[in-house]
Parts: sequence; structure tokens; C-alpha cells
Amino acid sequence: MARIEGFRVKNYRALHDITLGRLWNLQREAPLTAMTVVIGKNGVGKSTLFDAFGFLADCLKLGVEEACDANGRGGFDKIRSLGQVGPIEFEVYYKEDGNARPITYEFAINQDKEGRPHILTERLRQRRKGQKHGRPFSFLYLTQGKGLVWTGEESWANDDLEEILSQTQGIDVRSKQEDPNSIPIELTDTRHLGIITLGKLKEHPRISRFIQFLSGWYLSYFSPDAARTIPLAGPQKRLNRHGDNLGNVVQFMYRDHKSRFKRILENISSKIPGIEKITPYKEEVSGNLYLLFEDKGFSKPLTHLQMSDGTLKVFAYLLLLEDPDPPPFLCIEEPENGLYHKLLEVLVQEFREHADRKGGSQLFITTHQPYFVDALNPDEVWVLEKGDDGFSKITRANQFDYVQSMVTEGQPLGALWYSDYLNTR
Repeated sequence: MARIEGFRVKNYRALHDITLGRLWNLQREAPLTAMTVVIGKNGVGKSTLFDAFGFLADCLKLGVEEACDANGRGGFDKIRSLGQVGPIEFEVYYKEDGNARPITYEFAINQDKEGRPHILTERLRQRRKGQKHGRPFSFLYLTQGKGLVWTGEESWANDDLEEILSQTQGIDVRSKQEDPNSIPIELTDTRHLGIITLGKLKEHPRISRFIQFLSGWYLSYFSPDAARTIPLAGPQKRLNRHGDNLGNVVQFMYRDHKSRFKRILENISSKIPGIEKITPYKEEVSGNLYLLFEDKGFSKPLTHLQMSDGTLKVFAYLLLLEDPDPPPFLCIEEPENGLYHKLLEVLVQEFREHADRKGGSQLFITTHQPYFVDALNPDEVWVLEKGDDGFSKITRANQFDYVQSMVTEGQPLGALWYSDYLNTR
């Protein structure tokens, strides 16, 4: 399963310039762990950081202009960092598997002469086999929709062309390139990522795999109220962002993975306090499928429409972790909302076991609950704060003085955060 080792974002709302983990030019930094948790006070930019991943995914799905307006973002001028005139930039440093050479994907967005958002630059690069140091070589480089792409698994720009492309915009690359593995590219619409078109061609397997990775990202804004709706459509493979298709996912699991689904329900019911058993029930007339929760306090089982917010939320998260084909990258915002604090340690354990499992999702989570943080390690936690300039800054918890040694001696990390040890001010 592909894993993100580092992520950088510039000029996206409060995130003027922050980096998490390792990048190609920050090799001394430790990579992101299988589970990454971002903490911080209200208003420091946790939701913005969470949405940065969503924005990148929306750019792939919708194009950059629609992504700027989607999910209440309000357009390019609203999402560009206040007072900044440069482009919005993203950088993803990831590995396709544990032994693969990392690949860097970068793209920048700005406004054209008419004020419309468009892609200014787009780039993919990777080091050659055996190359341990130095700048990775590009196998895709586009400037305002124009540039070159290199075919196959082991072809890149030569040094001279790299220098030309890095310094020149709008160059006629057809007259400059002599590499038989390179193909000139000129896009007709710079509002859509070039990797979308190129990833459909078998000549570009590295781009195709990156597209599959990026398109598989899943962001959860789970709402128990939304999950109580009775589904109108048929079976669906995965929960959507708000969880209002929970019933559809239950139908899918019941239809396509009946035996496994039974074991999943038994496993989940053993981890939710007060629940003895969970069974599916299909209504004959409507064909709707319900979950029956046998609660110790009631003589008759309750449907998932009647369950408490906390029970429904834990069930949804555990069901998400049992996905037969889990997403490579799973983002969850504030999973602690509505949950009894003693459940949080159990939830963290389930998250970690899933993330560490072969084929499991890499998890990115935001929280402001110290009890949740108590179950974490300092290398898994990043502290987001607001700097003197009003923009966000981020620090890994193990970089704070004394924190690593105090956790080793038995001090819970959440308690240290509560006591202001995880604070640069």
C-alpha cells in the first residue's frame, strides 16, 4: 500500500508555508508515521489542514476552478493566504510500497489574466536506481499546460533539459528535446490536472499508479444524524464523507461479503460497551436493510436509526476499518466528538492496528481531546499553532524539550499537552 512520507502546502488559507514529514530535499526529517494525528487549539488551522487534503483530491475529481468553490471554500481569493500574491502550492512525497523509490508530486495554482484559477506548474520526479543523494529527475514537467512527459518506468529528463524547464516558462519544448522517451505535451485546458489525461495511457505507468493512489483518498466528516437516514439507493461500497449512506454500505457488505460481514459485526459488537450483538435485518416489503443492536438495557433490539450518536459513530469507524478494499489514505476529523472518553483509547488502538496492518490505510486524524492523545506516541503527533504573523506553524511532538523522555518515563502525552508542554510560546 502506498504511503505519504511528507506533505507541504503554501498559501492555502492559514497555511502560509508548512511541512509535515520528509520531502526530497528534507531527507534528514523522519517520514510521516502510519497514523498521524494533528492537535491544537481552536482556530489554529486544523480544519484547514484537513481540508488541504480534500482540496487536492477535489482538484483531481473536479478541476481546480470547481475545487476552489466546492465545499463552501468560496473561490480562489478566499482560499489564498491573506495578503499573499503568489500561487497556492502543494507537494506530496510518497512511496508506492516500502521498498520503492519515493516519488514527488508538485503543483501550483494561480489566476489567469481573467482571474480564473488555473494550474501554473505540475511536476512528478523520482531519483534513479542507486541514486542516494542529489536532486530527483523529472518524468513530468508542465508549465501552464505545456511541457514534457517521459514514458515507461525508468526514463527522466536529462540535466540540460531540467535546467531549461526549471528556468523557462512557455518554452517550445519540441525544439529542445532529443530524448526518444520524452513526449511533448500541450494541454487545451489548464484548469484540469495533466496527470488525469496522462494517467489513462499505458505508456505512463508511474502516473497511472499515482492517480489511483490520489483518487483513493477518503475524508470522513461523519455525522450520526446523517447516518440515520434510510437509504434510497442500492448497495454502495464505501461510506461517503458524511456517512449518510451507512445503510447502503451495510447492504453492500451483506450482499457481497456476507460471511465476512457476520464476523465483522461480531467483532464490532464486542468492542462497543453495552452491545451484546449486532445482526442485519431485511424488511420484506421495502427491501431496506437495518442493523439490530441488542442492548443490555432493553428487551428488544434497537435499529441503527435509534442508536446513540456515540454508538453509531464507533460502529461507523470500525466498519470503515474493516473495508475489504481499504483506501490508501484515510482522513478523519475529530473522531472524539460525542464519545465517552474511555472509548478513545480503544478507538486509537483500532486505528493503529489498522494502519500498521499490511494493506491497511495510512491514517491522518485531527483532534483536540487530550484523552485521545494519551494513547499516542510523540512521533505520531503534530502540534499546530498560530504564529505571530497570524499564520499556522506546525511542530512534531517529539521535537519539544523533555517530551520524549517524559513519555518514556510514563507521562501520558495528552496530559503533557494539557499542561502546556507542547507549546512553543
